[in-house]
Order: sequence, then C-alpha cells, then structure tokens
Amino acid sequence: MIDQNKDACFTKNVVGVALVEFFWGLGFPIVMESTFLQLFLKSLGASSFTIGIVPSLFIFGVSTFPLLSSYISRNRRLKRPLVAILHIVSGLSIFLFGVALCFVHEVKDVLVLFFAAYTVFSLCMGLTIPVWLNYLVRIFSEAKAVSGFGYMMLAQNIGKVASSFLILRIVDTYAFSLASSAWVFMGTGLLFIVGSCCFFLTVEVADPGDPERDDLSFVRHTRQALAEIFKNRRFLIFLVADLDFYVILTTMSFYANYATGFFGVSAPVAAGTFVGCIYAGSITVNVFLGVMNFLGLKQKFVLSKLITLTLLILLTFFPSYYSFFLISYLLGFVRAIRNMIYAPSIKKFAGKVDVTSYFALAPILTIPVGSGFPLLFGKCLDLLSFMEADAYRLLFGGSAVFILITLYFSLITDYRDAATAGR
Repeated sequence: MIDQNKDACFTKNVVGVALVEFFWGLGFPIVMESTFLQLFLKSLGASSFTIGIVPSLFIFGVSTFPLLSSYISRNRRLKRPLVAILHIVSGLSIFLFGVALCFVHEVKDVLVLFFAAYTVFSLCMGLTIPVWLNYLVRIFSEAKAVSGFGYMMLAQNIGKVASSFLILRIVDTYAFSLASSAWVFMGTGLLFIVGSCCFFLTVEVADPGDPERDDLSFVRHTRQALAEIFKNRRFLIFLVADLDFYVILTTMSFYANYATGFFGVSAPVAAGTFVGCIYAGSITVNVFLGVMNFLGLKQKFVLSKLITLTLLILLTFFPSYYSFFLISYLLGFVRAIRNMIYAPSIKKFAGKVDVTSYFALAPILTIPVGSGFPLLFGKCLDLLSFMEADAYRLLFGGSAVFILITLYFSLITDYRDAATAGR
C-alpha cells in the first residue's frame, strides 16, 4: 500500500527533485568535481598538492559531518523541511564566498579565503547528503527508484551541460580574473538556493515502518549504528568495491592540468568543453541505464569498473589532444553510474526504512582512501615533477591497478534480496 501511494506521487516527486537538480546542475561545474576550480587555483599559482587538497577537503567534509546529520534527523519522521534547509545553507556558503572575493585582491588572501569557504561548503554538504539520499529512497518505491534517479540526474546533467558552455565563454573572455570569478561564485550560490526551494514541490509519504523514537546520546546512537553495519558483510564488501569512486574524483581533479600542460589543450576548452563531454557521458547513462533502466544494479556496478579501467589505460598509454574528449565522456559515464546506483544499493543492503545512518557512516569507513588518495596523488606529482608528463602516466597507471582490486570485489558483491542471500 505504501509503495502504491509513493507511485501515485511519482510524477510530482520527479518534477520536484528534477527542478532541484537542474538548478544545482547549473552550479556544479563550478564547485564540485570541477575542472574550473583546478584551473582557477592554478591561475593563482597553486601547486599540485594544493589542488589535491580540494577533493580531499570535500571528501573529508562529506565523510565526517554525516554522523551529526544522522543524529539530528533520526527522530524527524518527515524529512522534507530539513532537506531543503540544509541545501539552502550549503548554497549560501558559496554565495558569501563570491561576495567576499569582491573585496580581496592579494593572491595569498584569495587562497586562504577559498579554502575557508570550501571547508564550510564541504561540511554543509556533509550534513546534507545523507539526509538527501535517505529522502530520495523514501519518496520513490523500490521498483521505481532507479527510474526516479535517472530522471533526476538527467535534469541535473542538462543543467551541467548548459553551464559548461557558459563557463567556456566566461573563461575565454575574462580568463580567471578575480572580478569575474566573484560573480561566477555568487551566481552559483544563488542557483543552489533557488533550486533548494523546489523540494517543497515534492510529496513525502509517511512510512509505518519508521523506527521508534531514539533518545540515545550521540555517542550511543553512533555506536549502535556502527555495530549494525559491521555485522552487514554484504554492505562492507560493497564499500570496498565502491572505492574506485575516489579514483574517479582524483582523476577528474588532475587530468585537465595534464591535458593543458602537455597536450596543447587550452584552458577554456578544459574548463568548458571537457565538462560538456563529462555531462554528455552522464546524460547517456541517465537515459539508457536510468530512465530506460537497462541492466541490473550489479551489472551497472561492474560496468562502471570496466569503463574506469579503460579510461585510465587511455590516460596512461594513449593520451592525446583528441583522446581527452573521449576520456572526459567516459569520466562522466562512470560517475553517473555510481551516482545512480549508490543510494538504491545501500537501501537494498541495509534492508530497512530509514537508512540515514548507513549513508552517514559509509564515508567515515572509507575516509582514509577518500581523503588520502587525492592528497597522495598531488604530493607524488610534485615530487615527480621532473618527469613531467610521465609522472601523470605513472600515477594513472598505478590507479588502474587499484581499479582491478575494486573490480574483484564488485564481482563478489551480493545483490540478491536479503531473504535469498541468507539462504
């Protein structure tokens, strides 16, 4: 009966979350998994290690604060107001950075201000993401969850494609001047804020299977959630298999500098056209593996590893001006698969109604790789700078070996229903 009620609201909920994601998609190419940020920082003279701090900082933020998010949301039966407010606060942090940038002119001060603002943004997103993911798997039935995510991410990626061409025009015209960058960040923050209000267009159906009120302290609540997760062997295997996501984020943080530094790709093309190719790959996935729902969850999961391995081989052995466009497309393809299947997969492995604690604790368990991998990659690039392009090839090749490990664990991940898997 509950699933029938959710399916009756499916269209309205798809429209609501699609509008949210469209507005956020317009701003994503600026601040998240962004070639714009790495080139912006490079224009300020930042080292590879400093650029590596960006994804590491974001991963640290979204890995640590979800614990607090899980605790404050545990007794809220209806999550919609909290989801909207947390999104608005995240957008506000980017808007205020743009405002502050108008009054700062020294490069060293810009870097300090940027990392302070990005830390706040990352922590805000850490509060937001687990509640958001749990909300999405609550408002869609299990049968329609992948399709719902497909429509939602399709809207997001249409926004990203539109934004990428705008970025290309801005960078081509103004390069990375502080004045133009300030307006870009203010505009991004406003888009996030406006989009967040669209959550109020969605309908949340109360679920009778919601857990009883939890009056435990923060420490006991977290301890109980951890104990439950450590008993869930299927979920732990999935987490190891999912570690390739951090390789993808790291690759996206460095490959544009590889392309512009050694293969004649201009900064506007890397900041705009590369991003357009990334989101073209994402849209392909959203249409065929999302809306049309080809392949099962496990088949999609394994496919993402094989494609990641392919693009790393291209970066290692066949880098060229034109291959970077294909690599960008493949990066978008694999990232979209992961974004689409992550929440439904965790919902399946958790086997309960409210899975915020799973979304909150999963990044905590993977934080050594999540934050450490991009930092290590950036530090190695600085130490091996005398090797020039070969330093990138060496590190991308090493990343491919790591992907083989995650491929093995993806093959043994058990996607059967809990009742079947228990037999």
